Amino acid sequence: MRARLEQELSGLFITAAMVEARDPYTVGHAWRVSRYARLLAEGSVQSEETIALVSIAGFLHDLGKIGISDSVLLRPEHLIESEYEVVKEHSTVGVRMLDGHPLAAFLGEAIRHHHERPDGKGYPDGLKGLEIPLSARIIGVADAFDAMTSTRPWRRPLTLEAALQVIEAGLGSEFDAEFGARFVSLARAGAISHILGHSDLGVPVQECPACGPVVNVFRTHRDGDKVYCRLCANEFVISHPQGKLAITATGSKGRPSVAVPEPDAELISRLVLDCVAHLPLQ
Repeated sequence: MRARLEQELSGLFITAAMVEARDPYTVGHAWRVSRYARLLAEGSVQSEETIALVSIAGFLHDLGKIGISDSVLLRPEHLIESEYEVVKEHSTVGVRMLDGHPLAAFLGEAIRHHHERPDGKGYPDGLKGLEIPLSARIIGVADAFDAMTSTRPWRRPLTLEAALQVIEAGLGSEFDAEFGARFVSLARAGAISHILGHSDLGVPVQECPACGPVVNVFRTHRDGDKVYCRLCANEFVISHPQGKLAITATGSKGRPSVAVPEPDAELISRLVLDCVAHLPLQ
C-alpha cells in the first residue's frame, strides 16, 4: 500500500512540476507554497497527518493549469477578462485530475477552494469564512504571498514587508484572518527566510542578467555543472563560494533542448517520502 501511494503521489507531483515548468517565471512556486502551507499548519497545532496533507495539497494546488493553453498561461502582460475566466477553471480541472486517487477527498477540497475568499468574492463557489476548508484557507494565504513576492514579466515582485502589509490589509476579507495573521507573524520573525526566493532548501532561485530569476538549479547539481536560462539559453556554471550557491555566465549559449522543462526528480522523491511517512495506510 505504501509503495502504491508513493507511486501515485509521485505521478501527481511530476505532473504539477511539469505544469509549473511551462512558465520560467514560476520557478519553485509549488515548493514554496507547500513549505509556507506546512509552516502554517504546524503553527496551528494540526495533526501530523493534516500537516502532511496540507503540504501535498500546497504542491499540487495549480495542477489544473495543465488545461490552460500557453497563449494564456505565458501571456507577458496582464490577462484580459476572458483569459482570466479561463485561468479560473484550473481549480475545478485540478479536482477532476484526482478522480480515483485515495487522497482525492482532502486534496480535492484544497485544490478546488484555494482561491475562495472570506468575504465570498473568491472562486469557484463564492464560499465565505469558515465555509472554506481549512486546507484551502492555509494554501490561499501561502499562494497569494508567493505570487506577490515573485517576479512576473509585467511587474517586479513586492518586497517582503509590502506583501505582508497587503495581507494585513486584507485579513478577514481577502485572506483568512487567523492564518493570514499567523503568516505575517512568522514572516516578521524570520521563519520564512529559507523559503522566500528559493526553489528548494539551500537553493536560491538564480538570475539570468538578461531575463531575471528564471534559472532553475537542483540540489543534485555540483560545482562545474552547467545550467541554462530557459528564455535566452545563456549558459552558466555552478559553484559554491564560501558554501553559497552561485552561477557564473560562460558566454556561451545552450542548444534549443535546454528550453524543455525538466522536473526535479530528487526533490519530488524527497517530498513524497516525507509526506507518506505521516499518512495512515488503509
